[in-house]
Amino acid sequence: MGYANIYAKWKADPEGFWMDAAGAIDWEVKPSRALNSDKAPIYEWFTDGMVNTCWNAVDRHVAAGRGKQPAIIHDSPVTGTKHTITYAELKDRVARLAGALRAKGVTKGDRVIIYMPMVPEALEAMLACARLGAIHSVVFGGFAANELAVRIDDCKPKAIIAASCGIEPNRVVHYKPLLDGAIELARHKPDFCVIFQREQEVAHLIDGRDYAWHSFQYGVEPAECVPVEGNHPAYILYTSGTTGQPKGVVRPTGGHLVALNWTMRAIYNVGVGDVFWAASDVGWVVGHSYICYGPLIAGCTTVVYEGKPIGTPDAGAFWRVISEHKVKSFFTAPTAIRAVKRDDREGAFIGKYDLSCLQALYLAGERADPDTIQWAKDHLGVPVIDHWWQTETGWAIAANPLGLEELPVKIGSPSVAMPGFDVQVLDEGGHPVAPGTLGAIAIKLPLPPGTLPTLWNAEERFKKSYLNHFPGYYETGDAGYMDEDGYLYIMARTDDVINVAGHRLSTGAMEEVLAGHKDVAECAVIGIADDLKGQSPLGFLCLNKGANRPHAEVVKECVALMRDKIGPVADFKRAVVVDRLPKTRSGKILRGTMVSIADCKPWKMPATIDDPTILDEITQALKSLGLAQNS
Repeated sequence: MGYANIYAKWKADPEGFWMDAAGAIDWEVKPSRALNSDKAPIYEWFTDGMVNTCWNAVDRHVAAGRGKQPAIIHDSPVTGTKHTITYAELKDRVARLAGALRAKGVTKGDRVIIYMPMVPEALEAMLACARLGAIHSVVFGGFAANELAVRIDDCKPKAIIAASCGIEPNRVVHYKPLLDGAIELARHKPDFCVIFQREQEVAHLIDGRDYAWHSFQYGVEPAECVPVEGNHPAYILYTSGTTGQPKGVVRPTGGHLVALNWTMRAIYNVGVGDVFWAASDVGWVVGHSYICYGPLIAGCTTVVYEGKPIGTPDAGAFWRVISEHKVKSFFTAPTAIRAVKRDDREGAFIGKYDLSCLQALYLAGERADPDTIQWAKDHLGVPVIDHWWQTETGWAIAANPLGLEELPVKIGSPSVAMPGFDVQVLDEGGHPVAPGTLGAIAIKLPLPPGTLPTLWNAEERFKKSYLNHFPGYYETGDAGYMDEDGYLYIMARTDDVINVAGHRLSTGAMEEVLAGHKDVAECAVIGIADDLKGQSPLGFLCLNKGANRPHAEVVKECVALMRDKIGPVADFKRAVVVDRLPKTRSGKILRGTMVSIADCKPWKMPATIDDPTILDEITQALKSLGLAQNS
């Protein structure tokens, strides 16, 4: 049955569709119904079912006789190590860690913060919490002490599980001093901490509070799986806001299991025994959904990679991992592929590896510009699937569902809405707009299983942030349009749609034009304040390695290209060449911060920024154009 029929089947009978999907999950008590709308617009799924995530991700595969199958492959070029953990070994390790947590008083409903790098123990910590019905909150390893303290005070963890350090290509990141500083700053104090000591740095432990990973587990009784209600939170994941209190997205257990299991076959076309790799981090939603839970629920082998797309050791790092571990489906962020493309424009490294195992490359996390998609498609020779989702949704809103049907690709579009998502493009008044018209992208309620039902201890904030602007809809915060065939085009965050002399223009569309220049590896466009026209666009250009022409020439050509492709209405007259763009650790460009610097407005150092020194470089570049003079 193809995509159109399956989407129509969902639309005709949403309850029946998701109850069928729930049949692929092992329930302790099967739910009597799928949707619970008793508290609409706060919706729940599979409320009265009883289930355990860890059983579905680990134990059931061992029970089915697949205990010897690899569950996790850890590949760490930064430490020069690789090792594999089977499902049987994973079950023993997780049950033992869960038993140790239980012995220290962690039970169903307690919160546990996990603050770890890309090591298998991070997944084991997540699964051990799930085994007990405890609610984990993973915080990106190396996050600043103040940001960690904010999260400690918000979710009030009974315990914190951390590592002594993280490893970057050229440095060791000292986690333990950051953790100690965060606990000192926080009003709430955890009962205890568990520290995974890495050989690259053995941290000092505080007597009575801190326990070493291995000795903590010595001699304990392994824990069995604790069934929880379908609406019980599996985890809290804080969105990486740059100001104010971070939002704790809640992920309910039942819907999470059903939705992720469905996506592994339908979207990624993988199943039992296949190797799936998401090159992300456990601190982000991709790491939750598609490094830890999704692949393991589906019985796949998941790759945990501790390295970078380039520099560990070169621009062939991704292709080596795929070839060596026989990866079938590969998922990463467009910014990672752009980095590889910038270092290896001709794709020479791709030719060094046997990639015959690779079925498709999936991109998400930010807009995938057409030039990057085309480069990957040309050099890899497999479908390159741009798909669109959010921390809040936990899985793809729109995708090209290879496991159902390979739809025609329209470069620049993440394709079509997935079953469960009734996506609409609305004007400011909340009315649907005509195909091809730019508007706010919203999803008709209820959202499908696996998406957020609320924010942690902040229901009113949830309604204000997502539901109040367009009653009856979830507001995504993204702007774009839909074509006549139902293909979505995500052009920018709604905050990044700029108004030039009354014309609403997408910065994403401008970036597509700039990325088409032969010397441009990566770019960003922001709207800066303009007394005459309200806003005026400004481009930032990162050039390909080996592009040695005068910068003024490249800028002049880019201005002409914009005039040719979008027209004088864009008023695009200024661009500046920079070495790099400021990004979050997950690869999102910090356009809002750049706008504040350019317009001389107050701004706060984003907690998630990858390298704060880049903002100094951006400030200098802006000053060269006569902007940011008060910074």
